Amino acid sequence: MTAADRGGSTDGPAPRAHAGAVLAGGIIDALAAPPDEDAVLRDFVAFTRLLRNAGVPVTSDRTATYLRALREIDLASEVATYWAGRLTLCGDPDDVARYDHAFFAWFSSDPREQRMGRPAPPKPRAATIAALTPPPGQGQGDENDDTPELKVAASGEEVLRDRDIADLTISEREHIRRMLALLTPTPPRRRARRRRPNSRGEPDPRRTLRATLRHAGEIPGLSRKNRRERPRRVVILLDVSGSMAPYADALLRFAHVLTRRTPQAVETFTLGTRLTRVTRELRQRDPERALRDAGNTIPDWSGGTRLGEVLAAFLDRWGQRGVARRAVVVIFSDGWERGGTELLGEQMERLARLAHAVVWVNPHAGKRGYEPVQGGIAAALPHVDRLLAGHSLATLQELTEVLADA
Repeated sequence: MTAADRGGSTDGPAPRAHAGAVLAGGIIDALAAPPDEDAVLRDFVAFTRLLRNAGVPVTSDRTATYLRALREIDLASEVATYWAGRLTLCGDPDDVARYDHAFFAWFSSDPREQRMGRPAPPKPRAATIAALTPPPGQGQGDENDDTPELKVAASGEEVLRDRDIADLTISEREHIRRMLALLTPTPPRRRARRRRPNSRGEPDPRRTLRATLRHAGEIPGLSRKNRRERPRRVVILLDVSGSMAPYADALLRFAHVLTRRTPQAVETFTLGTRLTRVTRELRQRDPERALRDAGNTIPDWSGGTRLGEVLAAFLDRWGQRGVARRAVVVIFSDGWERGGTELLGEQMERLARLAHAVVWVNPHAGKRGYEPVQGGIAAALPHVDRLLAGHSLATLQELTEVLADA
């Protein structure tokens, strides 16, 4: 309809549309859909409002682009729907975690699933549908292949979980970092020495007697007490020598995850040619800042290894002062020792006497045909409670289970 049709004048320049009206018009155009799809698309608009409330700066033009992208995909495909929003609504790496949380919170609602005309499938976590390198021979060539994309992504994740971290590409390493951040390890627990009043536990004669005196000799009930549980300290000793360089970044991120879980109960040191305490740096919430500050603190990153001498320095300065006493000590190292192994064996014996448990994590232990015959690991092994592999995400998850039961 022109201005003349509406009864107005045709002279002069046409009025300039307001920027907000243009963006709103884009959304309206994107919403121009058959009646049965209109409700679904409006549902997605409501999802963008939820995303904005979650802290993602979703602008009007991004919303319009998002809706146009939805018109081009199969809305019954969860993976396609996920990526349509992630690629158009997220403008910063920090937005991804918020988007993942909002996506599953919104689309796991049964009524909304019914409105989308499909049953509610089980919802995987965010990391299970992130982009991965598909297995060879899958996801290529046949455009009419009806194989659900989710299976490809899930299969890729399972493969990545068992892959050696040293063999990953740059994008796969980035994915592993995000998957590590999703770990929720359970810290080991210990029983406190002091007993506290509790409705359960052993009888408390003193409290029972005092209560009886307050009630003129009548016993009001049997008081009880028990020991509470507290987090057991975890000490991480991370070898940052050159032979551990392919794993050092991922293992330091794993230490950050443990530290963030129980900040006051985790101590982290790096071992190389010297001992460096990085606990303070890893207590920062932002993993990138924590890793950057820790890397700036470590002077011997990718250098040599003097495990025996550095372990002796740790025990003299920190171990006997209480850090390692009754703690679970986790040593990430391949056991390559440049010096003599006698000193390492002696220090491991000292450590075993102080600690509640000693776990040695050797990335090479997960490789086929591995035998702990190297001088360093052979000297330390008699004083180790568990020898684990830490070369993949799956083995690091196994480590969290060992720590929870320690």
